[in-house]
Amino acid sequence: MKTLCAFLLLSIAAVSASAAPIKALIIDGQNNHEWQVTTPHLKSILEQTGLFHVDVATTPPKGGDLSGFRPTFSDYGLVISNYMGDAWPAATQAAFVDYVRGGGGFVVVHSADNAFPAWKDYNAICGLGGWEGRNEQWGPYVYWDGTKIVRDPSPGPGGSHGNVHAFQVVIREPDHPITHGLPTTWMHAADELYNRLRGPAENLTVLATAYDDPANRGSGRHEPILFTVTYGQGRIFHTPLGHVRKGDLTAMRCVGFIVTLQRGAEWAATGRVTQALPADFPQAETVSLR
Repeated sequence: MKTLCAFLLLSIAAVSASAAPIKALIIDGQNNHEWQVTTPHLKSILEQTGLFHVDVATTPPKGGDLSGFRPTFSDYGLVISNYMGDAWPAATQAAFVDYVRGGGGFVVVHSADNAFPAWKDYNAICGLGGWEGRNEQWGPYVYWDGTKIVRDPSPGPGGSHGNVHAFQVVIREPDHPITHGLPTTWMHAADELYNRLRGPAENLTVLATAYDDPANRGSGRHEPILFTVTYGQGRIFHTPLGHVRKGDLTAMRCVGFIVTLQRGAEWAATGRVTQALPADFPQAETVSLR
């Protein structure tokens, strides 16, 4: 009887452990966007799934002393960057690279791909980035030419965008766990459409693109708008979506942004996606907001 009771207790403990939320960490404190507004929103989006418990690590402000900024990345199954600012200490950089290379999940949100131009490993982890002096030395442009993904080494600056506007997102990898079951084409709410991103682009899979219309000062190309990267054993989900200015959260309130972030975060943390597609997901001509 005692053996049976012990077995049952162990079984209950195992079930409880497997059902425990994944510990996630958002990094913020500096950004050319309003991290004080966006971090609580990102935290809410992730915790709404019931899959994550989210902590926040906030750096000192720009120009401050970052020597004490040393999150214990290994405590987390997922790290989300909402950070674009001063370089982290060398020890923190090394710990982060070890975390991702060893199998940690990482999510890059919008201007976090502008960060750390001189940090080679971070550029490899993000796959693509923009601004901050990036050019052909950082790697190729990546875009869809109508039939396939192109890696274009042409010289030129990395990172630009046209006018904020709503645009269609087209799924290019419908069988990936993140995009499986999503409409082939859906309308994203008004946002910056990043173009001419460039970087190492190694082990990178473009999940979705968006046509960057020259009428909106765009590139005239289908730009990568959702993609994944693998780095060592780590999985990275990168969404250039999510521009916020003057407290306007329209881009982050888009159900397309919300759902792809939730699914991308689960995939980065676990390698699978268990979330069902919600009924209010946007369609080809219709924006959907929460």
